[in-house]
Amino acid sequence: MEEIAGKKLKVLVVSQYFWPENMRINDMVRDFTEKGHEVTVLTAWPNYPEGKVYKRFKDQPEQFCNYEGAEVVRVPLVPRGRRSIQLVLNYLSFVLSAALLGSWKLRGKQFDAIFVYAVSPILAAIPAVVLRRLKRAPLFIWVLDLWPETLRAVNIIHNPKVLGLVGLAVSWIYNRTDYLLLQSNGFFDNVRRYCTKAIESDRLVYFPSWAEDDFSAQTLEPSKLVEADAATFTVVFAGNLGEAQDFPAILDAAQALRGQVAVRWVIVGDGRMSSWLEEQVRSRGLDNVLLLGRHPLEAMPPLFAQADALLVSLRTNDVFEKTIPGKVQAYLASGRPVLGMINGEAARVIEASGAGFACESGNGAELANITRKLAQLPCAQRQQMGAAGRQYYEQEFARPALLARLERLFGNATLRRSGR
Repeated sequence: MEEIAGKKLKVLVVSQYFWPENMRINDMVRDFTEKGHEVTVLTAWPNYPEGKVYKRFKDQPEQFCNYEGAEVVRVPLVPRGRRSIQLVLNYLSFVLSAALLGSWKLRGKQFDAIFVYAVSPILAAIPAVVLRRLKRAPLFIWVLDLWPETLRAVNIIHNPKVLGLVGLAVSWIYNRTDYLLLQSNGFFDNVRRYCTKAIESDRLVYFPSWAEDDFSAQTLEPSKLVEADAATFTVVFAGNLGEAQDFPAILDAAQALRGQVAVRWVIVGDGRMSSWLEEQVRSRGLDNVLLLGRHPLEAMPPLFAQADALLVSLRTNDVFEKTIPGKVQAYLASGRPVLGMINGEAARVIEASGAGFACESGNGAELANITRKLAQLPCAQRQQMGAAGRQYYEQEFARPALLARLERLFGNATLRRSGR
């Protein structure tokens, strides 16, 4: 298909989450404005992950209306809070606020493309569907999660009738979208199931995540979170501490190696399992497990550079096996060996890259085995594994190449709309 060469595009980004919240969509917006495109972001008041609206935003909201040259249009919503009912209200309030107030705030503006950063829940794409009709612009949804399957997989909803209703909503959204960008090759069959009309093959596009820029950069700055210890093999886990990450199996591995191999497990982040982890580490006497709590994104690259291995884990089910957690790209970009207690697409990436070892999800004993195996390798061999992972990242997930591809998709969609 003919491409638009050098055309400056007008792009509307719809995302419930955006700067000053740390999200990959920030990279895309910055990249497009640097290339001279006109970008407008429709988003909400920042409140993730704390659960309450940022104080600095409430004090000076006018300071958050522009990001790297992009206009930021914000709508109010119910903060996430800490309770399930607040989270539901948070999601629903964004849908209503962005669809109604957002459409009014964007009146008179025209766009060449509308792009949705579709982290859960997919319902956040509904305002973009409304705007697609109002603005007559092609709609792109970056599908980063499978709905309604994820609701069942994480034990949020089991009722078949409720899941069926969510499935109808998903189908309604997908069938009013011009392009569905899928973060994993494992998503295609699931997504097609909800496309009731025939969808052209070029409108279902494999489009994986990239790592934030900081993880791609080489850093010589020592970490302030944990002291370097050449005599101890350091395994780092960073991210959400939830049930899906299967910490019981991780602690089983830590307990199995305690007193056998000089390994310390550094866990950074917070979540629903934080209190449980603290209690278990204390009751089991796991002095080889360090719980550091949550720290800002900029503190992670130095910590990763100081690690001997980076750990990704996920419970197994038919949904998680098709998903590639975003931290996999960050780990590969860091150039450090990777340990995975995970199945499916993520395990395939770890093995295909040559960056490390993966074992079956939920198997703490085997996680202990592959950790011991990696720790006993010569340092030079581990460095080669990290370099292989970095090279694989550059080939498959590098942000400049992915965003250049997205730019071409936007341009081609504009041509298609004009009938050229």
